[in-house]
Amino acid sequence: MPDANDMDLVREYASRNSEPAFETLVRRHLSLVYSVALRQAGNPAQAEEITQAVFLILARKAARLRPDTVLAGWLHETARFASASFLRGEQRRRRREQEAYMQSKLQESAADPAWEQLAPLLDEAIGQLGKADRDAVVLRFFQNKSAREIAAALNVHESAAQKRLNRAVEKLRAYFLKRGVAVSAGALLGALSVNSVQGAPAHLAASVMAVSAKGTVVRASTLTLIKGALKIMAWTKAKTAIVAGVAIFLTAGTATVVMVKTVNAIRRAAVPDLQGAWEGVEEIGGTPGVLQGEKASSRIVFKFFKTNGAYSATGEFIDTASEPFRVTKFTLDYPSVRLEVGQNVSYQGTLKADATEISGTYRTRNFAVPMLLKRTNAPDSAPEPLAENDYMPRTGSDLQGCWKATLGTIHITVKIAEPSSGTFRAELDNLTTSWVGQPLSVTYNQPEVKLRVVSGAGLFQGEVRNGNTEMAGNWIQGGRQTPVVFQRASR
Repeated sequence: MPDANDMDLVREYASRNSEPAFETLVRRHLSLVYSVALRQAGNPAQAEEITQAVFLILARKAARLRPDTVLAGWLHETARFASASFLRGEQRRRRREQEAYMQSKLQESAADPAWEQLAPLLDEAIGQLGKADRDAVVLRFFQNKSAREIAAALNVHESAAQKRLNRAVEKLRAYFLKRGVAVSAGALLGALSVNSVQGAPAHLAASVMAVSAKGTVVRASTLTLIKGALKIMAWTKAKTAIVAGVAIFLTAGTATVVMVKTVNAIRRAAVPDLQGAWEGVEEIGGTPGVLQGEKASSRIVFKFFKTNGAYSATGEFIDTASEPFRVTKFTLDYPSVRLEVGQNVSYQGTLKADATEISGTYRTRNFAVPMLLKRTNAPDSAPEPLAENDYMPRTGSDLQGCWKATLGTIHITVKIAEPSSGTFRAELDNLTTSWVGQPLSVTYNQPEVKLRVVSGAGLFQGEVRNGNTEMAGNWIQGGRQTPVVFQRASR
């Protein structure tokens, strides 16, 4: 039985309810399904539940699979649908755990930077291929099949199978490039060959067999997941039928306008509404002046608006006191989203299936960094600049006032307001580079004082002395400490 082909095993299970046949299928394809689920869900426990759901769907639909089905390709597609169902369900309340796991996985895979960018897009990219191309890619990179074995599965000549595979890889490269990930053919082939499949946990096969073939009670959450996946599968099949019908009508020249409008309406309805606020974090890198040599970050909030079907957007940096800016070009080619600010700044990302996140890359003329935008109903906003009356020195506050210092060749002004005892608002101005209004956090335990740039770039630590007219200590940045004295000033 281990030597039987996939569809022979499927027929054996469907006709005789053969547990050995189904177990062979599970062990043969378990890691394929688990790898797709893990990339989509980001959490091992949730990936295991998705994997169980996929094999339960296989058990239910085994008798209806066509004899020429390439099971590996069918399982990959079903795993994508089940993952999409999962992301739309109640389990998304546990996104914090998933994000922490994905961050750890990115750190573990730092030796392969190409894969870090490809992994979040891979399964959706494969899903955009035609069935034969998708089957060829899954057989080659998920099951390590040779060109001859792929040809046999697709019922074509070996040379035709190799050409199909090459074309499919080029289509994947084009998909990645459209979403801001440029990768050579060699790097793509290497990344897919090494990283596409991650071994499933040793216990998972027994767990899948227990719920799929032996009648063990299935959890309610798994049943909900299966129901959602089957709906997505049915909708996808219906869309395919509609598009095929449109092609026939176009060929016959009948009802063209009506059918095109119908398909466009379906396409528009399938695209989630992006209106609202989306918040992310920009890793600033080495910024001139006070921040030089420091890797800092700043929260950024985009607000998307929709007028007559077209999107526009504005943006605002929360921690660097920049003025709000307008997005000059907004392009939505679902699931791809691209924002452009002038000629030198852009954000290119991919919308998650549940329309709660956009993962992509933020680019300027000088750097490109990953950025995850999350939909939020309570976006942060930059604080209003301190007015002069807010920080005028007053009795009862040691720190309220204007303080000036020179750090090397850089002239710094710090404004501190203490509206109530122990509660502070503060800003830093770099007068040398016109980098102004940077929010500071203040910690004061008389006489010790600590001023930290909120974006994480730079820290002053020292003491208040000489009758509250000086703050003396060190500016800590880039692993170095530089002595500095802030003098109280009139403004």
